[in-house]
Amino acid sequence: MSTDSRKRKAEDQEENALIPAAKRQRTDLIVVPDAAKQEEKAPGRTSKLQAPIMMLSGHESDVLAVRFSPDGNSVASASKDKDIFLWNTYEECKNYLMLRGHKGAVLDLSWQSDNNAVYSASSDKSVGVWDAHTGKRMLRLSEHAGIVNAVAGQRKSTQQFVSASDDGAIKVWDTRNRQSAMTVTGDWPLTSVAFHDQHNYVFSGGLENEIFAWDLRLTKEPVFVMAGHADTITSLRIDPRGEYILSNSMDSTVRIWDIRPYFDASNGQSRCVKLFIGAIHNMDKNLLRAAWSGDGSYVAAGAADKSVYVWDVTTRQIKYRLPGHNGPVNDVDFHPTEPILASCAADRKIFLGELEEN
Repeated sequence: MSTDSRKRKAEDQEENALIPAAKRQRTDLIVVPDAAKQEEKAPGRTSKLQAPIMMLSGHESDVLAVRFSPDGNSVASASKDKDIFLWNTYEECKNYLMLRGHKGAVLDLSWQSDNNAVYSASSDKSVGVWDAHTGKRMLRLSEHAGIVNAVAGQRKSTQQFVSASDDGAIKVWDTRNRQSAMTVTGDWPLTSVAFHDQHNYVFSGGLENEIFAWDLRLTKEPVFVMAGHADTITSLRIDPRGEYILSNSMDSTVRIWDIRPYFDASNGQSRCVKLFIGAIHNMDKNLLRAAWSGDGSYVAAGAADKSVYVWDVTTRQIKYRLPGHNGPVNDVDFHPTEPILASCAADRKIFLGELEEN
């Protein structure tokens, strides 16, 4: 199995270049001598990627999840091939570690806030905690009775994270223990989860088409429910400031919801404040995910039409429609500090693409 990343040549795949909604930009492959040793961006470039587009290959089946580490120096990818790969973001994007042990497809990933561990969710009904330096699986957590579809760390905690499963349960975990610290049980299979880093709130979504907000101090009933999607919720991500949550759904809409505690819903006002259209789902019913940029000014989502869509949050207009993949795009993630967007797809490929700065 080859795990070498390859720089894509624009002259061979010109049609797969980054394409802004209004104007096509140049994406010629620029190789700068000793770029790995340079701390400054190359002239005309907006990031420290070795080339404007880097392709990472090595997985043997669909790549289902991709995440930058909190410090931005690494990328984690998860696949239907049961493996998790860790890659360098810069230089040659080398695959420097493989995390193996799951007996089923790895469906979702999340990094520990200190960059030292990776959490994984798998179709083998287990949750994994992996040492990001050695590749060793530190914990195998097997309390779920169904496929584990989603996992999310808390951005300000190095111990706590949550998982969500087809069994309808949300489990709160502490890496210092092998048993879950808490379980919140629902009536429908869950496909997405998010863990707020400032409040004791966990958000879940699934086949009920609604987003539930749970206060971990009061787990019998949700604190509030956000309705508006017409089909299964496929992903949930909280914005960098902790005031809004981004959802993607099989109804082919991406939405932003106001989750601030002082929101007044007494007059029937909806918490949905933004709606984005363009990223379609199809009959495959994959869990296509969406993400926030590091400053919260853009959101992105993968689509079944093999494209990545990036919207301006303020205007709700499509900023980029990014082709390049040869299969449905399952997941996207923004670099925490640089204008770099990662995407992964059913074509077994991962792309790191440099975007224009504002």
